[in-house]
Amino acid sequence: MSRALLGSRQVQDKRDGAWNVQAIAGPSATKHYVCPGCRIEIEPGIAHIVAWRADGLMGEADDLAARRHWHTHCWRIK
Repeated sequence: MSRALLGSRQVQDKRDGAWNVQAIAGPSATKHYVCPGCRIEIEPGIAHIVAWRADGLMGEADDLAARRHWHTHCWRIK
């Protein structure tokens, strides 16, 4: 059930390196976030993407702590 609500994690390569990416379904989105791509708020209930470095230099714990929530469209065009 949690996989259906949260989505599965995958690694995606972008221009600036490798990223862990996980889709968040609308029912699982319970907080407000600001998308770093467009700087517009992601409201609770809106499906979106959570991304964090897969190739960071400071270690997995720091990469996970620096994760950001993105609008799905903003992530696609990043």
